[in-house]
Amino acid sequence: MEFITVSTSNNPAEAELVRSRLEANGFLVNLKNAEAAFSLGYGLAIGGVQVQVPQDQADSARALLESQEPPSS
Repeated sequence: MEFITVSTSNNPAEAELVRSRLEANGFLVNLKNAEAAFSLGYGLAIGGVQVQVPQDQADSARALLESQEPPSS
């Protein structure tokens, strides 16, 4: 199964929020580079934490993430 990146974040907590939202909507999610970003703080150096889903779910996952309204201040 090939995973496709649908979101990238230099903030591990933000990547976890995206992962949670996708999983709550039935997506299978993989976080690439998460261990280095979380434990070593190298998120920026490694290109961020990549939130990935299976290739056949990528379009639907992107649509869900794009439908998210920005948080209110």
